[in-house]
Amino acid sequence: MSAELYHRAIVETAKETAEAARLPAPDVTVEEDNPLCGDRIVLDLLFRDGRVAAVGHKTRGCLLTRAAAAVLARRVPGCAASDLFRAIASLQDLLEGRDGSPSWPELAMFAPVRAVKSRHECVLLPFRALERALASVPPAAERKP
Repeated sequence: MSAELYHRAIVETAKETAEAARLPAPDVTVEEDNPLCGDRIVLDLLFRDGRVAAVGHKTRGCLLTRAAAAVLARRVPGCAASDLFRAIASLQDLLEGRDGSPSWPELAMFAPVRAVKSRHECVLLPFRALERALASVPPAAERKP
């Protein structure tokens, strides 16, 4: 892959996953993998007052998957589901070339991936896990004080 695809921001952000850990008692846990390349994430979420209170994950994959997981882990705490669905949609729009301004500024680092369709799924994998986790949130988890 070109140096443009794996630029410094991607490499530096991907390093953050080395410190990532699972949550001891999450409300929701999902696993997502990409069987074509072997990338995998186990994502844990803890909810309080209708918002994500904590994120944990174990991510194995390429630099793009790890960088996406790191951005997700950094940005998701404190967000409501509606905000997260907007961020997911804006990342998909960015990768598909429909919009150049993602809702989270750091997602812009993935703009060079637009040109390499086979790598879109690497970036989206952690966000697909987030979508599944949000869809499976037990109503009681959203209301915990």
